[in-house]
Amino acid sequence: MTTQHRSDPAPGEVSPARQGIQSVELAMTVLQALEEGRGPMSLTQIAAASGMQPSKAHRYLVSLARVGLVAQSPSSGRYDMGPAMRRLGVESLRRMDEVALVSEHLPGLRDSTSHAVNLAVWGDHGPVVVRWEYGAHALPITVRVGATMPLLTSAMGGAFLAYLPEQLTEPVLCGQLEAERLDAATRGRVDRIKAEVLRSGVATTVGGVIPGITSVAAPVFTAGESFPLVVTLVMPARGVTEQDVARMSDELLRSTRAMSEVLGRPAGRHEP
Repeated sequence: MTTQHRSDPAPGEVSPARQGIQSVELAMTVLQALEEGRGPMSLTQIAAASGMQPSKAHRYLVSLARVGLVAQSPSSGRYDMGPAMRRLGVESLRRMDEVALVSEHLPGLRDSTSHAVNLAVWGDHGPVVVRWEYGAHALPITVRVGATMPLLTSAMGGAFLAYLPEQLTEPVLCGQLEAERLDAATRGRVDRIKAEVLRSGVATTVGGVIPGITSVAAPVFTAGESFPLVVTLVMPARGVTEQDVARMSDELLRSTRAMSEVLGRPAGRHEP
């Protein structure tokens, strides 16, 4: 005989939404207010940012302080993140495998666009492809995982050029071009790539590395000081219109912003 618990749905019924603990969710609004405040805050500021009356916000702050998630300055009376919150943050970062977390989102992007998707990280000699998800469309060639891509002619290279410091990218670019220093024409080309990526959020190439291929790349930012990762949509150039590229770019940006938030980047903040 099977015993049915009160919380279990009856046969044929739809399971109700999971119930949580409202006080925990409200406490999180206080912590989020501190996070978004970017520094120590007064009780009045925290109450306004969390949508609570000061007396209610104070009760939550007292409880959060008792467990070390919040600390109050004895001199100013302002509140900030506590020692337990710092320990949690450090441990969360220690456990985070950025490539693995972003890779979990690649199949969804592939399925929503039907095109191939790859993920690149910054290596000693430039962008390195670390994941590749094949799409529904045949490509004239694919790039093997582990390959280093050119900075100047690949979409992923354009994204890295835009969001990494010149001190890091210029020596790599000189090495790839087998030049001691960049000439004026190359510098001008790099500046145009950067400006376009920073304006639109994506780098786009048509036949840059492989003839017959259109690629669109966008960065994925982390919560800390790590280099960004870059996700690229790869599609056959034939039959792809400007409207298709624009639509794919929007889909890519939506996905990379979600990936950035998974890595701890605050919502709405998607640049260094």
